[in-house]
Amino acid sequence: MVGLIPKPASAVVAEGQFRLTAETDIYVEPGTEELIQIGEYLAARLNPATGFALEVVPADGPPAPGNIYLTTQDGEPALGEEGYLLMVRSERVSVVAQQPAGLFRAVQTLRQLLPAAIESATVQPGPWVIPAITIRDRPRFEWRGGMLDVARHFFGVEDIQRFIDRLAYYKLNRLHLHLTDDQGWRIMSESWPRLALHGGSTAVGGDPGGYLSLQDYAEIVAYAQRRYVVVVPEIDMPGHTNAALASYPELNCDGVAPPLYTGIEVGFSSLCVEREATYRLVDDVVRELAALTPGEYIHIGGDEAKATSEADYRHFIERVQGIVHSHDKRMVGWEEIAQADLLPTSVAQHWHSDLAATAVKRGAKVILSPASRAYLDMQYDPSTPLGLHWAGFVEVRDSYEWDPATQLAGVAEQDVLGVEAALWSETLRTLADVDYLAFPRLLGIAEIGWSPAAGRAWEEYRKRLAAHGPRLAALGVNFYRSPQVEWE
Repeated sequence: MVGLIPKPASAVVAEGQFRLTAETDIYVEPGTEELIQIGEYLAARLNPATGFALEVVPADGPPAPGNIYLTTQDGEPALGEEGYLLMVRSERVSVVAQQPAGLFRAVQTLRQLLPAAIESATVQPGPWVIPAITIRDRPRFEWRGGMLDVARHFFGVEDIQRFIDRLAYYKLNRLHLHLTDDQGWRIMSESWPRLALHGGSTAVGGDPGGYLSLQDYAEIVAYAQRRYVVVVPEIDMPGHTNAALASYPELNCDGVAPPLYTGIEVGFSSLCVEREATYRLVDDVVRELAALTPGEYIHIGGDEAKATSEADYRHFIERVQGIVHSHDKRMVGWEEIAQADLLPTSVAQHWHSDLAATAVKRGAKVILSPASRAYLDMQYDPSTPLGLHWAGFVEVRDSYEWDPATQLAGVAEQDVLGVEAALWSETLRTLADVDYLAFPRLLGIAEIGWSPAAGRAWEEYRKRLAAHGPRLAALGVNFYRSPQVEWE
């Protein structure tokens, strides 16, 4: 069990070990292109460090000894869409899941059962042995997410793809992309091109801007799909909209476009709720995103709308909710949306108040991202060179020691869709910066979302986390070496 994050629901160690050799291949049930892709993904993870040339081979049943077998035949329905049974014996490794997503999650466990050097991009000496074990595993929560803010500072396709790889490695299954804010609009709109061309031209501190083309966005979505990660795009509104207001005067009640904004203060901007141009923009942008987003969610922000009156805010959220619904998507918004009448399909995301309990009373599910636990842009301590601290200093133990079922009064486990770690980018300019604040805290959030509450304890977890030091290093992750952990 040492080294496995998230902690499996059940793991029974057996005698012996499986040895990965140059003769090992990956067998999958025939006629299933999706399973072949998972097998190829596994081979691509194992071949560089081993120097082997593991191949993916169709098979009607368990292969000869010395090989790995992936199948969805006879998967256990009780393990659900993402659950799996992983059996490692000296003769073979067998993975059985009801759905391909479960096989993919099991592949991440298999990677972690190998020595940390397996994640190296260059040939390592080995040997490549996996302890004999039986793991029966499934997630606790449906939604296990990581949010990346590409609006305050822009991150392009390659950086986002690397972030997706890091999410998938720890069985997270949602990428929440915060695409727009006061400082930048980061997604092209064919209907409103100046949003990206003008509104996306700068960033916090006057740093270079940028935006994703619709083709870029589609590429990110496809990349995430192959890793069983659902992309949830966020267009923040009616506040956090200065980039949009600066791009189109007609979105302002006075018809005058403000200058672009590069600071970090919040709460001063608002779309003009009274103007029909506002709703044309919302409908066009949601329509364009919905067409490229196979996942069922569109996030509409809704937070810190201090420049919008309460009545206007409620009217706006309810109308936008209808627009999202008209494009066959479910609306997600920050907890402030609970002030409006919500459809049962809508989801509220908690970050700092008791409004999530109000959302539950209105029949909505909630995602928990408590700022003092799950906001990864908070500094670890006063000496941390990156991050903010308005929600306090959040060390690794702080981000791990909380439970979604007891975090908020009025919100029970059955009300919780899942958890999400949010990473805002006011102080982040590079992927290395992202890594430093996200890791290793993201691992704790991943475990909270996946693993049963029973059996989770800091002293035990910190030992498993310590074993991930070499693994994260091999993956090229610029992680924070917390003094709370005795790193290997």
